Amino acid sequence: MPEPGFLVLRLGSLGDIVHTFPAVAGLRASFPDAEIVWLTDARWRLLVERSGLASAVWTVDTRSWASVRETVRRIRGRSWNAAVDYQGLWKSALFGFFGGVPRRIGFDSSCIREFGVPLVYTDRVGARSPHVAEQNGELSLRAGARSGVAPFTLRVTPEEEAQWAASMARAGLTRYCVLSPGGGWRSKCWPAERFGELCRRISGELGLRCVVNYGPGEEALAESVRAASGGAEPVLDNSPLGPLMALLRKADLVVGGDTGPLHLAVALGAPAVALFGPTDPARNGPFRAARTADIVLRSPQARTSYKRGSAPDPAMLELTVDAVLDAVQRRLEAPR
Repeated sequence: MPEPGFLVLRLGSLGDIVHTFPAVAGLRASFPDAEIVWLTDARWRLLVERSGLASAVWTVDTRSWASVRETVRRIRGRSWNAAVDYQGLWKSALFGFFGGVPRRIGFDSSCIREFGVPLVYTDRVGARSPHVAEQNGELSLRAGARSGVAPFTLRVTPEEEAQWAASMARAGLTRYCVLSPGGGWRSKCWPAERFGELCRRISGELGLRCVVNYGPGEEALAESVRAASGGAEPVLDNSPLGPLMALLRKADLVVGGDTGPLHLAVALGAPAVALFGPTDPARNGPFRAARTADIVLRSPQARTSYKRGSAPDPAMLELTVDAVLDAVQRRLEAPR
């Protein structure tokens, strides 16, 4: 039987997993020889593996009863110090409960949006830190970590670096700015037309080409940015996760809203300008262990709602192209 370890529960999504890495890094730094098994969605296996924080990465499809049943069986076959649920949803919390993990750590009802979830925890933490990454760190502290958060590194393979270099050469790029206009909620997104105008002005006034990153189902959005950019000729990129990491790490700057690619870029060390509206940057903004010159723009009229609307929140419309371009120039001139 393997020695007891920790079961990390964080199934998705991209930005949320990135904001969990510092807390799991705190756990790893405190227990360097412990078995840490991270349970996640198959889509994010590569991302978790690249952090090097987990001894093993297990995946589960929560829409499949067979997959859930097999995962519970695997959990029951191990000995654990604790299950740490950094997600705080029924679909994550129940794995520790049905898996028979005797100590189950999660947030209390003041921090969780799904009613009743804390009932399945043995240890309930009322997080007091402002940022979600530090809140996650409070769970690690409850699990016995000496430090709630710690530095981590995301690995990019030589093959992905070579693929990035080849694609940049084909596009004639040396230096570039990545624009990330998409997002799971349209209410968090800055309009495509403004991203296009920003692209045009970055090209014309700052001499940088832009790469427009987009995900599945966002083809029309990327085309709208290109159409609004005039003759700036942005490169449209929908690379899978590995090559995307290479692209973001080498960028001179990344501009985006409160979305996964922006947070991934920050974790990879890329300079950032973040555009916020209905979500609170104090809780969900770019997170680094050390202070940087990253810039967060948010209208003074913004109201935190986390409302998942189908159109840009009015606060996003308060952010002008002039204001964002000024932030871009200031961040480019600051230390990386």
